[in-house]
Amino acid sequence: MNGLEAIAYYNGWAISVVGISIVFTGLTMLSIIISQLHKMLDFWDNRHDFRERIKNARKEEIIADISLYPDIKGTARQFKLLTERLGEPFPLPELLELSEKCHLAHPHRTINALLQAKLLVPDDKGYYLWNQKVK
Repeated sequence: MNGLEAIAYYNGWAISVVGISIVFTGLTMLSIIISQLHKMLDFWDNRHDFRERIKNARKEEIIADISLYPDIKGTARQFKLLTERLGEPFPLPELLELSEKCHLAHPHRTINALLQAKLLVPDDKGYYLWNQKVK
């Protein structure tokens, strides 16, 4: 047995297809790496600028957008009425307890939304005040 019969008998066609697939995949990966090499080199050349951008981004304070919470102003009005009864500055546990007694919807989540929107700000003594700067 020789020639094409030997190739077919010893699975030569399957082996050649696997070999061609491996070579084609390797060449494809190499072309992708070479096409993106300029980006990696540019990043390496400017790595100090990248570190500075990360440091500056961490320093900036993230202020939540009030528009992320639907009807946050109406909810804030309800809680302002409750805090008028408590007086300012007020502790959050008492505000939470009072809001639960008044059967307001989702008091934990609502107070958290008010804190994230910076409508409620802490003082240095563990109490909270309404932020007069945010309208």
